[in-house]
Amino acid sequence: QVHLVESGGGLVQAGGSLRLSCAASGRTFSTYAMGWFRQAPGKEREFVAAIGWSGTNPRYADSVKGRFTISRDNAKNTVDLQMNSLKPEDTAVYYCAGDASRTGVYAYWGQGTQVTVSS
Repeated sequence: QVHLVESGGGLVQAGGSLRLSCAASGRTFSTYAMGWFRQAPGKEREFVAAIGWSGTNPRYADSVKGRFTISRDNAKNTVDLQMNSLKPEDTAVYYCAGDASRTGVYAYWGQGTQVTVSS
């Protein structure tokens, strides 16, 4: 199993940048695919980005493609989400998630970090 803790959220003006980080505990982190999801008030949780266990095959939601970059460091047990050119519609709670089976089923979730983008 893996325990996930997100950090790096905050308040930023539109056009600004934030870098979210997810720290994982557990020896098996390097075998997990990892993802970032977000949930805005009154909306369902949605996929943002994902990355394979070896750091390959990054995938992004169309809404963030070209603005967000997902990366991971298996030596440090971290997965980051660099967010540039932020828009007010990016405002949400952002969650880090782990996919142990590498089948797209995310069984492990962090507690979330709030990102607020002001216009």
